[in-house]
Amino acid sequence: MKSKFIESLSEISSVDFNQIIDEKDKPFMSYEYLYALEQSKSVHANNGWQSFHLTLTEKENLSGFIPIYKKNNSHGEFVFDHQWSYALRRANRDYYPKLLSAIPFTPCETRKFITSQSINIESFTKPVIDYMKKNDIETWHILFPDKKLAKTLIENNFIERSGYRFVWNNKEYENFNDFLKIFTSRQRKNIKSERKKIHDSGISFSVKDNTNVTLDDWLVFYEFYKSTYHERMQAPYLNFDFFNLVHKYKDALCPVIFFAELEGNKIAGSLCFQSKDTLYGRHWGSSINIDSLHFECCYYQGIEYCIKNGISFFDPGVQGEHKIRRGFEPRASNSYHYVLHEDFRAAIESFCKEEEISIKKYLAACSEYTPIKKEYRIGRASCRERV
Repeated sequence: MKSKFIESLSEISSVDFNQIIDEKDKPFMSYEYLYALEQSKSVHANNGWQSFHLTLTEKENLSGFIPIYKKNNSHGEFVFDHQWSYALRRANRDYYPKLLSAIPFTPCETRKFITSQSINIESFTKPVIDYMKKNDIETWHILFPDKKLAKTLIENNFIERSGYRFVWNNKEYENFNDFLKIFTSRQRKNIKSERKKIHDSGISFSVKDNTNVTLDDWLVFYEFYKSTYHERMQAPYLNFDFFNLVHKYKDALCPVIFFAELEGNKIAGSLCFQSKDTLYGRHWGSSINIDSLHFECCYYQGIEYCIKNGISFFDPGVQGEHKIRRGFEPRASNSYHYVLHEDFRAAIESFCKEEEISIKKYLAACSEYTPIKKEYRIGRASCRERV
């Protein structure tokens, strides 16, 4: 088994790559998605994302892959480690560059160690850790891995950091009104009121997916996407070249855009991606501020789409307690961290243990806050177990 670090996904072929992934890796761990990020330069050393992927080959055939980026900042990760970097800086040590295994700007759970065969985890981790030792790189972060890998990482000296997300579960609802039955009467009324505001405003919705989306649709959506960042006085992470490539690879990536329209004009859009069993909400924007438009465009349209198409889960992204009030339930979403030096490792372990206590309390509070009837809830105990 040979290992090699590569600085561009273009150093391996899409055919070879797609032979070692499976359906559950799509769309974000597909060659097309990672390639679109790199080729568009949305991911580039100049903005803090230097590709440094690990490949494993056996008899000249690709047998394993880990997405790795050398990071000189912590932007676009959704796991916040600024306190860790400050701590090392105070000790006159460098936190950056760090190594990161994640899908850039995409906090979604996927396999991060990709292989189509049984490979000892050391074949993946040893080349990376050896590189860290040789170059005195302090940390390697693996964000949102699959459950199987998570367990293995804990057994191999990685520190687990607790996190959470809010996910909608399709309990075989027949339609949106059937879904509303899980709520208390007060919250059913609140949701109906939010939706009525949009309907009474004359706003309608259209759905664009890989079968009917056009390049013009992407141009319109990109303006909405940019506006979200400009409102925060920030530059958008993704450029239009990325969305252009998503359009090119639409059949592989399965994008879904929910457009809000008023008097024949598109006024907002929410971009999702669809896997075999999950709809992932990723980006949104609007040209006008209308009460409840965000909830309708980003949540209710997606829920209706999942019910109509028999999709099991709707993951609208991390954070946001307001999602609880709209039927999304907490789920563990942890990250794993290899720390090279023992003194810093001990500090990080202590930090994560204290944080875990706080998150357990938070999730217990979530179970009290939810307007979902008890018989429909995931359950308090299971919430805590997932953390």
